[in-house]
Amino acid sequence: MENFSLILAIVVITALAFDFTNGFHDTANAMATTISTGALKPKVAVAMSAVLNLVGAFLSVEVANTISKGLVDESGIRPEVIFAALVGAILWNLLTWLVGLPSSSSHALMGGLIGATIASAGMGAVHGDVLVTKVLIPAIAAPIVAGLAAMLATRLSYSIGKKADGKASAKGFRAGQIASAGLVSLAHGTNDAQKTMGIITLALVAGGAVAPDSDPPTWVILSAGVAIALGTYLGGWRIIRTMGKGLTDLQPQQGFAAQTSAATVILASSHLGFSLSTTHSVSGAVMGAGLGRKGGVVRWSTATRMFVAWGLTLPAAAAVGALAEWVTGFGDWGTAVVAVFLIASSAAIWKLSRREVIDHTNVNDTDEEPAGVVTTAIAAVTPPPAGTVTEDLTATIPAPLTTAAPEPAAPPAAV
Repeated sequence: MENFSLILAIVVITALAFDFTNGFHDTANAMATTISTGALKPKVAVAMSAVLNLVGAFLSVEVANTISKGLVDESGIRPEVIFAALVGAILWNLLTWLVGLPSSSSHALMGGLIGATIASAGMGAVHGDVLVTKVLIPAIAAPIVAGLAAMLATRLSYSIGKKADGKASAKGFRAGQIASAGLVSLAHGTNDAQKTMGIITLALVAGGAVAPDSDPPTWVILSAGVAIALGTYLGGWRIIRTMGKGLTDLQPQQGFAAQTSAATVILASSHLGFSLSTTHSVSGAVMGAGLGRKGGVVRWSTATRMFVAWGLTLPAAAAVGALAEWVTGFGDWGTAVVAVFLIASSAAIWKLSRREVIDHTNVNDTDEEPAGVVTTAIAAVTPPPAGTVTEDLTATIPAPLTTAAPEPAAPPAAV
């Protein structure tokens, strides 16, 4: 076991706290569509996701190495910098969870790290080429690729199942949806748990506990996997509601298409070492699946708020991280002030969340929103599913006009 200083122990505990928030913040990525379509009960879904997140944490360390070795210069980083970065990431996760917006925990972590590093060592300590190629470009490409793939997969699913019995087809797609949800959970553990592994390893290098360029120690992999699994089991019900019902209404075929497309994108990025946002991938896939069904509705007001949150994640977390790093620069009392601020802010956010409790009992409740202009335009040029043409034509043919027969004249009165 490595020799720990007090600040290094604080950093590791804070990193695992971030990993825990990452778990309940991102549960929606794997299970929102499965819960919204009724394929699994909410509690069963989050339990399954938690187990597979833990398993996924052991499958690879490529993304962890991107965080610990590639994004910033290890030689210019102190443990206090990592602590400040985690403060920015945790607070952003909690704020977006409070308002039910699916934002990227990954980008919150990297934004906090970038801001704290710049405040400590200057712009030169951030590797801009890695930031662009392995963070920013995947952030833009992932939801687009996943969305297009999900749209095509949805249309293909309806096309393949158009001659099948409706109930049998729905049952089959629900089974497929459970399998694909498990794949997303596995992919999430493979990608997101590694980010905490990377940040802890970076802190260990900065504190002199392990050698530079080291892979994450086994205890780091295990603790990060357990932390994200526990957070996942807690269930981020607010974001599950937004992802499952707030963006669009999904049928089993769409849920299967969305999750399969997202899992493919996430696993491919993990293999390449891209620090991809699973939230971006799954959100893009859900919207693509919504647009892939005739008459599907994407609630663009919710999507717009989500896009704004995505754009703010990196700079907002970076600003908080930089400010926290500046305060820790005053010494031990500065670090203590930042720690107290983090705890107090987290408690305040939790208290605010109690004003409107969202849990497994009401996670599928949502307000209806009419289809927007984009959805209407796409639906207008999309061929309808089989079995609806006759109904549509019947609905447009006016009923035949009928003329009532004249009543017979009354007989003349007797004289």
